Amino acid sequence: MREPGPARRSLRELLLLCYRERDAERLRVSRLLHDEIGQVLSAVGLHLDVLRQEVRDRAPEIVGRTAEIQSILEGAVRQVRRLSYELRPEPVERAGLGVALRQLADRYRPSFAGRLSVACPNPAPLPPAVALAFFRIAEQALDNAVRHSGAARIGLRLRTGKRRTSLEIRDNGSGFDVARTRRRVRGLGLLLMASYADDAGLDFTLTSLPKRTTIVWVVYRAGARPAESDNGGGDKL
Repeated sequence: MREPGPARRSLRELLLLCYRERDAERLRVSRLLHDEIGQVLSAVGLHLDVLRQEVRDRAPEIVGRTAEIQSILEGAVRQVRRLSYELRPEPVERAGLGVALRQLADRYRPSFAGRLSVACPNPAPLPPAVALAFFRIAEQALDNAVRHSGAARIGLRLRTGKRRTSLEIRDNGSGFDVARTRRRVRGLGLLLMASYADDAGLDFTLTSLPKRTTIVWVVYRAGARPAESDNGGGDKL
């Protein structure tokens, strides 16, 4: 198999760096929205509530106006929280990986005409970096499957054990030539998933059969280092 030339490798590495910088910026903006802007808007809402109570008898005409302002403000708070969630996978930290993956599937269901099945029990506590890597890989894999595979069925399954946790995303779509896609810039999504896995010390395998299926398979082995990981089959990126 012919490897990408130096110029193409450099472009892929540059794009990967841009995506990582994007992730860091999204996290910063998410924290800004949630911790600062959201808190300020909530505080303004509380002050309006106090004001409405104080002027209820002296200036009743203001009560209705403050209620309208509060309603608009509450809508803004909900929007800020939604944007914060979209920029940062908070459920992984707040509710655990299983819940976060189920919510991720719910996010994609409205844009997918087929059947999206999920089997994601809450696993035993995982290192934060591992749980986040699982989530990001699932997000990228689902996005690829929903947008590009033409599948009628997508399945997301999380399996847990004492020493091993695995995640599989499988679709019955058009598939693609993995080796050929790796050599192209448009294969950046595969590179991102592999990068997330490598950073967290996970095994990552992707197999795809044209016109049949694509399977993304990720495994965390407790105590294993990235260099010690062994492959479970298929083309490892």
